[in-house]
Amino acid sequence: MSRRIPSDSPDLFANASPDGPSFRFEEAARLDGFRIIAGTDEAGRGPLAGPVVASAVILDPANVPEGLNDSKQLSAEKRAQIYDGILATADVAVVSVSAATIDRTDIRKASLLAMRRAVESLTRRPDFLLVDGRDVPPGLPCMGRAVIKGDALSLSIAAASIVAKVTRDRMMEEAGRLYPRYGFERHAGYATAEHRKAIEKFGPCPIHRMSFRPLRQG
Repeated sequence: MSRRIPSDSPDLFANASPDGPSFRFEEAARLDGFRIIAGTDEAGRGPLAGPVVASAVILDPANVPEGLNDSKQLSAEKRAQIYDGILATADVAVVSVSAATIDRTDIRKASLLAMRRAVESLTRRPDFLLVDGRDVPPGLPCMGRAVIKGDALSLSIAAASIVAKVTRDRMMEEAGRLYPRYGFERHAGYATAEHRKAIEKFGPCPIHRMSFRPLRQG
């Protein structure tokens, strides 16, 4: 069973760098005696279709890709460039959990499951994990700490956010080729007007999340 320490209290954010994520949380963990520190994040909690994708990353502090930042602050072109740099320099694992599993459980449980599986898939087992958000996945093989808005604060989490985002976007581009009526390559499954109109016209396809409104019946 995983161990956890409390997520961050508001005063920790007072000293957050305005210039983007840093190794502040990783360095604090090393001062506590941890050696191998990973970050994890997910992409795709909100869409009406497609998987939720999680990544876990152990960065090399001496070889961090230039421009590494919260994935939401980067253009698609820049994310793809940094994604390649992360894969070339870091220990990386990526796991997806399908829409069917999301429907059987719920999106929170599916996201935590994806993150735990990503951590377990790393080549090296971390002894400390930084997790974006408020929850530490249950069943981790190491201690974990939840960091609210961690993708904007921790370089390890930011790296995981980029890998998860780029991977999921590419998966949804492929879904757009498999199910061309829905425009997945443009909206990645989110509830855009285009997507909602396609659902109304054609009904759901196999990768839609039937437990999500407006797809849910009753």
